[in-house]
Formats: sequence, structure tokens, C-alpha cells
Amino acid sequence: MAPRILLARHGQTEWSLLGKHTGRTDIPLLEEGRRGAKLLGERLHRGPWDGLEGVEVRTSPLARAHETCELAGFGDRADNWDALMEWDYGAYEGMTPAEIKAGRPDWFIWRDGVPEGETLAQLSDRADQVVDWARSADRDVLVFAHGHILRSIAARWLGEPVSFAARVRLDPTSLSVLGWAYDAPALERWNDTGHLEG
Repeated sequence: MAPRILLARHGQTEWSLLGKHTGRTDIPLLEEGRRGAKLLGERLHRGPWDGLEGVEVRTSPLARAHETCELAGFGDRADNWDALMEWDYGAYEGMTPAEIKAGRPDWFIWRDGVPEGETLAQLSDRADQVVDWARSADRDVLVFAHGHILRSIAARWLGEPVSFAARVRLDPTSLSVLGWAYDAPALERWNDTGHLEG
């Protein structure tokens, strides 16, 4: 079996709702985020997933991802992993893109990065760690993490530069699957929030 990565983005927080860059600040889930995490868990415990028996689970240690993992029913199987923490936004932590662009009108995070934080190269290296781990054994993996690091993992899975992540939007409490097509890395499912509808 060729290994796949199932990506679960954490549920809604106050800062994600407001569009603030939320890197290492430990923001809790909103009630909406908790509800979404439970719905995601229900989905992953029904067919065709059936609880993902045998899947290795890891989570960012930040509360919003870790709680999403717990509420989805995978907390007892998950290991915390710092490689899954969100991008360290440095001086831009807690700011919205509009606030940043007020001082830097041409700023684009996937090209220009952030001052006093993690570089694009460092972010790419962390994403590569996750991809290498996922491909290291004959089993699927499930990770609970954050928007920008998960988008970066997708870019690197596909063999693209981390800046490719700008082209793949990811909503809170979404489910994505990175797999294979014609023996090449591929997006099997992306930004799926069907479990939140209705």
C-alpha cells in the first residue's frame, strides 16, 4: 500500500474567524469549532473511514489542534509533534493581512515571508519532515494541524515549492487527503467540509 496523509485542520477560533495570523499564540476553539471537530470525528468513524484503524495519528501540540484531535475521537492514539505547529509569524502574529498591507501594500506572505519569524525555507523544511515521515512506512497517517503548515505539507507532497501553498485554500475543520495517481503524488481530496453541512 502506498502511504497517504489525511489532513485535518483545527476547528474555528476567534482569530481564524477574524482572519488574524495565528501562529504560536495558543487560541482556544470557539463552540462552533468544537462542534465541527465532533462532526469531523463522526465522519471519520463511519464508512468508508471506519475509525481509521491502524492509522498513525499525530497532532500539533497547540490547543486548537490538540482539542480538535481529542473531540474527533483520536486523542488517545495521537502523539504531539512540534513539526505540525503553525508557521511562526513573528512580528505579524495576531495581525490581519489588511493591517500588514497598510504598511506594506505589495506584501504577499508566500513570497515575502514574515519579519522576526520563521522563514519560508524553515517552513518548507518542516513540511518536508512530515512528508518524509508519512512516506516512511506502509501505512496511512492522520494529522491535526493548522492552515498554513497543512498547505505547505500539500505543496511539498506534490514536489512543489512551498509557495505553491498560496494556491490551495484550506478552511477550518476541513478534511483533505494526499495520495497517489499513476504512481505520482496527488491530491485525492481537498478542503472537504461536507461533514459541516446541513
